[in-house]
Amino acid sequence: MIDTAPPLVEMLQVNKHFGTLHVLRDIDLTVARGEVVVVIGPSGSGKSTLCRAINRLEPIDSGTIRVDGVSLPAEGKELARLRADVGMVFQSFNLFAHKSVLDNVTLGPIQVHRMPKAEAESKARALLERVGVADQANKMPAQLSGGQQQRVAIARALAMDPKVMLFDEPTSALDPEMISEVLDVMRELAASGMTMIVVTHEMGFAKASANRVVFMDHGQIVEQAVPAEFFANPRSDRARDFLGKILSH
Repeated sequence: MIDTAPPLVEMLQVNKHFGTLHVLRDIDLTVARGEVVVVIGPSGSGKSTLCRAINRLEPIDSGTIRVDGVSLPAEGKELARLRADVGMVFQSFNLFAHKSVLDNVTLGPIQVHRMPKAEAESKARALLERVGVADQANKMPAQLSGGQQQRVAIARALAMDPKVMLFDEPTSALDPEMISEVLDVMRELAASGMTMIVVTHEMGFAKASANRVVFMDHGQIVEQAVPAEFFANPRSDRARDFLGKILSH
């Protein structure tokens, strides 16, 4: 159930440039606790930059971003502490290649939260069980399929007990048969009440699991609506054109 508390994530008049390219234009976006927001749009529309700006992986030029009421500082220990509240799952897994699956998942809790090793390992094994790769705990990432690596990456993010999970095109590097196993984990997370911001091309996930679809183009939020409304009756020509192209395949 989405509550009426202050938003968990707030972006207010956020702007970002890469040189002369204006990639985020006056972005206003709020995400409530427990809400699943799916961000869609054509390539180059600013979706991934928006996602990465929320935990300052991309610094912004102007505007305000708050997570649970606290503005993100530019750098330092405060940023690291706040970043721990924001789980991130990338397109390319970003696991530590020289560490076992178990060590990948325990690293954050041990180093950032100072959790005792035995407790961190117990928690990690439970999370690996949750995402369906408990039997891979002692393997190295290179010994896993892409789908398994991405599920480990989700477990690693969850190990930090984040307040919100960001997914930046988490299935786009995967073979088709691996996509569903990752989306299943994401659907389970969404159903459990995790606050999620998901940049994806998976319209089935958006229809089934999102509370709201945000459509971006040229660095702007063009429109946003509940999935049934957005997919049945997009208000902008740009969204109609986009959906016409992707849903016809």
